[in-house]
Amino acid sequence: MSKDVLTVGTLSAGHGEKRYGENEFVVQRGPYRLPMWLINGAGEGPTLVVTAGVHAAEYASIAAALELGRSLDPASLCGRVIVVPVVDMPAFTARSIYVCPLDGKNPNRVFPGDADGTASDQIADWLFRNVITRATHYVDLHGGDLIEALVPFTIFSRSGDARVVEASLEMAKIFGIHFLVGSDVAGSTVCAASLAGIPSILTESGGQGIWESEDVRWHVNGLNRLMRHLKMIAGGAPDPVPFTLLDRFLWLRSDHAGFWYPAVAVNETVKAGQNLGCVKDCEGRALQTPASPADGTVLFIVSSLAINKGDPLLAVGA
Repeated sequence: MSKDVLTVGTLSAGHGEKRYGENEFVVQRGPYRLPMWLINGAGEGPTLVVTAGVHAAEYASIAAALELGRSLDPASLCGRVIVVPVVDMPAFTARSIYVCPLDGKNPNRVFPGDADGTASDQIADWLFRNVITRATHYVDLHGGDLIEALVPFTIFSRSGDARVVEASLEMAKIFGIHFLVGSDVAGSTVCAASLAGIPSILTESGGQGIWESEDVRWHVNGLNRLMRHLKMIAGGAPDPVPFTLLDRFLWLRSDHAGFWYPAVAVNETVKAGQNLGCVKDCEGRALQTPASPADGTVLFIVSSLAINKGDPLLAVGA
């Protein structure tokens, strides 16, 4: 990459400089402010884009993005890093799970966005055009939402051409989380980026509205490993870590509103046909007893007693 000024919207960082600020743009005829860091390294190298808070109650991922933006020193960086710590600011303020309160949409199902759509579409459109497409490598940090517990895992998109899929899988391996999941979720950040030719991963750690230091460290350490691998920071190539590659990401959803009683825990190995829990009514009658669709590992589970029709219950990696 050249040593030119790094500019995103109204923010700029010269060669060897770091700049924090908010980009303002119009969403549903009103002002929308998006915080970000631009870190323009003293040396040449790739452009890494890191986002968090697409789901804005996944706090460990947001805490990790804040730590990265605050701590990176452009004097010791080769290349450029753009950090957006909270994409969905209205959801962050409202402590909203799953959806943006401005339009009720899941932001991670609308990328690359639509300038003529509703709020989530417009935010995704601006972010994708102005930030994500600047990347040579893209990492979207996530975790369990306010009502989700999970074991850390990394998703790589199987969309795009073979070169992009291979590069994305390599990023997932380098990041250092044990479980790697191939996925093709239409409208997700990493799917849209991969289709645009950008190697991308989505990392998951933390959940249930807390940000334990260990959960934050999975994200931070993974980003450091990736930047070392890309020769963006000192430290040499990171040591490889064992991993399990999961080809399928199997979600089970509730067919009813009621009360959810899981029978398994995250990181538990399950067999095809095994009972995973029960959705009950107020009197304790069973409304739904989901069974595992395959042999695999429980990657996340909803920890809320309250469940709505259509809500996820858990997911099995197979």
